[in-house]
Amino acid sequence: MKSTSIVIPCFNESRAIESTIRDIFSHLKKHENQCTDVIIINDGSKDGSKELLDQLAADLQSEPFRVVHHSRNLGYGAALKTGIRRSNADLICITDADGTYPNHRIPELITSAFQHDMVVGARTGEDVDYSTIRSIPKLILVPWVSFLCGSNVPDMNSGLRVFRRDLAMKFLSLLPDGFSFTTTITICMLRNRHDVLFVPISYTKRIGKSHIKPIRDTARFVQLIARTGMYFAPMRLLTPVAAFFGVLFVLSSAHDVFILNDLTDKTILLAFITLNVMMFALLADMIDKRSAH
Repeated sequence: MKSTSIVIPCFNESRAIESTIRDIFSHLKKHENQCTDVIIINDGSKDGSKELLDQLAADLQSEPFRVVHHSRNLGYGAALKTGIRRSNADLICITDADGTYPNHRIPELITSAFQHDMVVGARTGEDVDYSTIRSIPKLILVPWVSFLCGSNVPDMNSGLRVFRRDLAMKFLSLLPDGFSFTTTITICMLRNRHDVLFVPISYTKRIGKSHIKPIRDTARFVQLIARTGMYFAPMRLLTPVAAFFGVLFVLSSAHDVFILNDLTDKTILLAFITLNVMMFALLADMIDKRSAH
């Protein structure tokens, strides 16, 4: 039987964290055959979450429950990495403290993870309450991530998932300290051909105020997706760029030959750009292939 640590980052979640923890333990008691502990990472909360968690730890001394405090706010991903490092379990399950995820599904996801490298609770179920502002960027980012990974990714940044701890430790230095942790580990797993299962789940409105800033965090998502794609899939990332400049080169060449009867600097520049991007993509791909061995 594989052991599992449920890692929950907490930043100013005093309104929801206690009910979340007690709800998780109530469902774990129904599956006592699963060896599971719970690690809460208080990421520098200023709303009384620290005191609440300390009291909760005293009340739940009989439960496999630990609280770790960050002296200042380091970020969602940093909190998860702290929990992963503190765990000695075979599997890591992550969920949020705000009551949005169906934590009663955790035992089911853990059981599925015995046969897979990562199981993701994809927010594609029947009861999904997702804000329009946050869903708009996904219309572009989800297909882009699917293209980079070479497979369908229905939910790139779900915060409810179970994965092998040993694999997470391999990628830990690549995983960001912010909200893009989940997106990055999704790309890392899929591009390294690990077995990832997406399971449809529901998603409800959070308790309390969201810490996500749509414009800022979307820009960071794009940057980190590009960085991770460059690391694991340079050909997939750069080939469309080379193709774009290649088409411009062909159009510019046709204009020069059939209309201007001359070869302009613009056409030569586009040719060099296309060639350089393709050479850079090939070189990066060769480095990626060599480092994989």
